[in-house]
Amino acid sequence: MIDESEIRRHYELLQPSLDERGRRLFAAAQVRALGYGGIAAVARATGIAPSTIGRGLKELDAGTAPEGIRRPGGGRKRLADTDAALAEDLLRLVGSATLGDPMRPLLWVSKSVEKLAAALRAMKHRVSANTVLRLLRMLGFSRQGNFKANEGLHHPDRDAQFEHINAQVLAFQGAGQPVISVDTKKKELVGNYKNAGTDWRSKGHPRRVNGHDFEDKLLGKAIPYGVYDVTDNSGWVSVGVTHDTAQFAVNTIRLWLSKMGRQRYPAAQRLMITADGGGSNGARVRLWKLELQRLADETGLTIAVCHYPPGTSKWNKIEHRLFCHISQNWRARPLTSRLAVVELIAATTTKTGLKVACELDTADYPKGLKVTDADMEALAVTGDDFHSEWNYTISPRNTDGAVVLA
Repeated sequence: MIDESEIRRHYELLQPSLDERGRRLFAAAQVRALGYGGIAAVARATGIAPSTIGRGLKELDAGTAPEGIRRPGGGRKRLADTDAALAEDLLRLVGSATLGDPMRPLLWVSKSVEKLAAALRAMKHRVSANTVLRLLRMLGFSRQGNFKANEGLHHPDRDAQFEHINAQVLAFQGAGQPVISVDTKKKELVGNYKNAGTDWRSKGHPRRVNGHDFEDKLLGKAIPYGVYDVTDNSGWVSVGVTHDTAQFAVNTIRLWLSKMGRQRYPAAQRLMITADGGGSNGARVRLWKLELQRLADETGLTIAVCHYPPGTSKWNKIEHRLFCHISQNWRARPLTSRLAVVELIAATTTKTGLKVACELDTADYPKGLKVTDADMEALAVTGDDFHSEWNYTISPRNTDGAVVLA
């Protein structure tokens, strides 16, 4: 007598570890052991259809494993095949939210699969969020973040300005004169605030920080302004505590010159500065030119300034040779105090030998200082023949205001 309960017990034990083909072969092996009447008994014990058991018997007789678990065309049909309008309706739904270049093979959407599935169900499609996800991938969609690529208006002389800057840099370096790149790094909240990035810590013990980013009125913000020596691969950063003004910017250059620059270039007579076209060191900022004139008068240096064209600040060397390494060095570390900011910046190094010095600048740099037309007329500024608004030279003056010839 056939003991169907024993077959059922064995099948229930093995079923979780068997795939579709494994279940067919198990049932077929039981039929072979039982002999006559085995197909019906095994079908009742396991719930496997007799036709499926018959396929298993043929596979046992063949003695070779067929390709794949199912025969070609087996299994439930895809919804995209049985519901012809599904893919078309999904494309219409994501069309208004599709981002990126439609000519590229990979598109991306901003709506969640749950919302898309709900909208499709409202259109009488029987579909789940997982099915929508699979269909989106099949159609060439994926979720992506934003990519900074647009540079705004492309100035017709943008490339020519880059060539001009490069020629000037090579000329200064060839003459043994210093070339520096300057800019303001992003202002940072001082306190126990979240800082971007991750760091190694014991599993399950993330660093606890404030749940909000409201500025601490006592600690305020840190304003790092950097000077990067292009030739020496070294940097100076002043951390201000009041405002990012042209006074602050030029005083940072003054500190770099007195604490690093003079030692590195004792015979320097000229200084080249590359800077962004906007911000505290912008090409149109009167106070920037006035403060550079004062620096030239104090030091006797002739200062040549080249500004990057509009919308190209990311090409400023200080961004990818100094600031990016500072950000990596303090990733996931709360900037709990001004001292912590200074020490983390000063501890920044690279395999290529980058050296960074940093100092806190607690001076008050007020905003809104006015520079009159008379002040501008008194400046010893000479514009270059090529885009004088971007490229100019500031010569030192003597105590009588006359220009000192370098």
